[in-house]
Order: sequence, then C-alpha cells, then structure tokens
Amino acid sequence: MRAIRIRFLLASVIAVSNGLAIAYWKTGTVDPISAILTYIGVIFLHASVDLLNDYWDHKRGIDDVTTRTKFSGGTGVLPENLLAPNAVYVAGVIFLILGASIGAYFVVTRGFTIAVILGFAVVSIYFYSTSIVNAGLGELFVAIKGAMIVLGTFYVQSMVIGSAALYVGAIVGILSTTVLFVNSFPDFEADRSKGRHTLVIILGKKLAARIFPLFVITAYVMIIAGIFLGFTKVYSLVGLASIPFAAKSIMLLTKDQQSLKFLVPAMASTVAYSRITGFLLALSLIF
Repeated sequence: MRAIRIRFLLASVIAVSNGLAIAYWKTGTVDPISAILTYIGVIFLHASVDLLNDYWDHKRGIDDVTTRTKFSGGTGVLPENLLAPNAVYVAGVIFLILGASIGAYFVVTRGFTIAVILGFAVVSIYFYSTSIVNAGLGELFVAIKGAMIVLGTFYVQSMVIGSAALYVGAIVGILSTTVLFVNSFPDFEADRSKGRHTLVIILGKKLAARIFPLFVITAYVMIIAGIFLGFTKVYSLVGLASIPFAAKSIMLLTKDQQSLKFLVPAMASTVAYSRITGFLLALSLIF
C-alpha cells in the first residue's frame, strides 16, 4: 500500500467521478458495471506509474539524495529495503497489464477511440519516470492524463466525444498538475543532480513560486467561465470553497521556497485544494 501511494490514487478516483458525473448530466444514465470497471482500470494504471516511478528513482539514486516528506521524495520502501527493487518493478508492470486489459475490453466494446486513449496511457506510464520527466514534460503528461481519464470515462458511458468532458477534463488535469508542481519543490536539488527536468527546475524556484498562482487562478476561472459556456453548472461555484487552502499554499510558497517548515504545509494545502475542488466539481455536475 505504501509503495502504491494509496492516498494519491484519490486523484484518479476524482477524475473518473467527473467523467461519470458529466455522463449522468448529459445522458441521464450511467452503466454501473462499466463505471466500476473504469474505476478499477484507472486505479491499476495509476498504481503502475507510482510503482515504476519508485523503481526508477531508486535505480537513478534520487532516493539516496532527497529528503522524504509525506508528499514528496518517494515512498522510501526501497531505500529502507522493505521491498526488493525487482519486486516493485514487476508489480508496476503487472498493474500496467491489468489496467491495459480492462482498457482492451473497452476497446472491443466501445471502439477505436478508447484504443487511442489507452495507447497513450500505456506508453506514457511506462516511460514517464525516464524519458518524459527527463525531457521536462512531466507536468504536461499529468495534465493530459487527468483530461484523458475524464474524457475516456465519459466516452465509455456515452460513445461520444463531448466538449463538456474535454473542458472539465482540462480543469481536472490542471488540478493534478498543480499538486505535482508544488511537490517537486523539495526534490529540486536531488532531481536536478540526477538529470530530471521538472518545471520547477526549468523555471527556478523563485520564478516557479511566482507562476504557481496562475495554476490556481486558471482552474477557478475555467469553472466560472464554464457556466456561461454550458460546460459546468452554477452549482459548480461550490468548487470555490477550496480558496482558503489555495490562498494558504500561495502565501507559504511565496514566503519561502527552501525550508520544509513552509514547503510541507504548502504541499498539504495544495493537495487539499486540488481534492476539494475536484470532488465538489464532480458533485455539482449531478445536481
């Protein structure tokens, strides 16, 4: 459970929930069997990327030079010799195969569109911790992943590519990217020394801290604008209830980008902001 980072699987659960909420809003119905299979398949794929990330960070020596926190620095199961590296790698591949197998079922029953989404997921998950992060595309991948989950979930239920699903998917993707963005601050030196290129490394800590509010503002603006575009509902304004958490994160990150005394509560507030906004957005769409 620790290696899988079970607490962070909630991000994918929220993404699927938003896709189902849009499907219910637009079609008036949800197939429960397909919904359950979607949850299981997406959770398997999310577990895979976390396990493979732990494996590759250990192989590259990142875990040996980083300070682990509740939100960053890996799970610690490999540096503490709680699991064998090969066992973590094999488990990651098994979860990838299991998730892909459920996706393959939907390819057969729902068609080629799911094959495109599944193909992107499988390839990007396997290469995320190496080629994708090395190229500085980690945050972009997470944003696309969030959007794809919402879109794929909606498509499984409705068999159409919906503009509302794309729009809400973009919001969900931004929420997930915001968490990854903040969580990479404590790993700055360790990641840079081992060849990883996170957005914080590319921008530098000070500039990254100044840009951080743009992620938060963009998500909120999209929720509000979506009401007028017909992609969200007036009830979706409930998502703004997370503003106190977002404001706390911005204040702490602006104040200090070095000390864990400030970074850990900033990460905690960002996770809370992301989860609350995503959950309330999904809830609002079924009212």
